[in-house]
Amino acid sequence: MTSQRIGYIRVSSLDQNAERQLDGVHLDKVFTDKASGKDTNRPQLQAALDHIRAGDTLVVHSMDRLARNVEDMLRLVREMNDRGVSVQFVKENMSFTAGSDDPRSVLMFTMLSAFAQFERSLIKERQREGIALAKAKGIYKGRKPALNAERIAQLREQAAAGANRTKLAKEFGISRETLYQYIR
Repeated sequence: MTSQRIGYIRVSSLDQNAERQLDGVHLDKVFTDKASGKDTNRPQLQAALDHIRAGDTLVVHSMDRLARNVEDMLRLVREMNDRGVSVQFVKENMSFTAGSDDPRSVLMFTMLSAFAQFERSLIKERQREGIALAKAKGIYKGRKPALNAERIAQLREQAAAGANRTKLAKEFGISRETLYQYIR
C-alpha cells in the first residue's frame, strides 16, 4: 500500500473560510473541522487519526490548527510518530518523522506550541474582559434561553408523563443536559 498525504484543516467558527489552508498542497484526502482548538475532541480530527496509517503524512496548515494546548500538541505528534506517521506543518516549515529526534526541532516545536496556547489564553482573557464591560453597561444579558416559557411547560408536561428523555431532547432541539436542567 502506498503512503498517503492526509490533510487536516480546522477553522474555529462556521463563518471562517477554510479555503486558504493547504491551498495548492497535494493531498490524497482532507479532513475539515469547524470547531474550537481548545481540545482534541473534534470529529474530523478523530476521523483523520483513525484513517491515517504507518508511512502516511498528516499535513496541517499551521500548528495552531492542530491544537492550542502544548500537552495536546506534543501528545498528538508523539502518538502519530509512534505509529510511524509523519506530521508536517506547512506555515512553520516543520516536519516530525518517526525515529528522528532532533533536539532543536523538538525545542522549537515546544516553544511554538506554547505560543499557540498563550494566544488562546489571551483570546479568552479579552473575551472575559469584554463580557464584564458589556455587563457593567447593561448590554450583555448572556445567552438566550433555548426554549421559551410555553415550550418549557410542554417539555415538563411530557417528561412528567414519562416520555423518553433522549427523544424529548431531539424533539425540542436541545441537549439532554439542557433537558434535565429544564425539568429539575
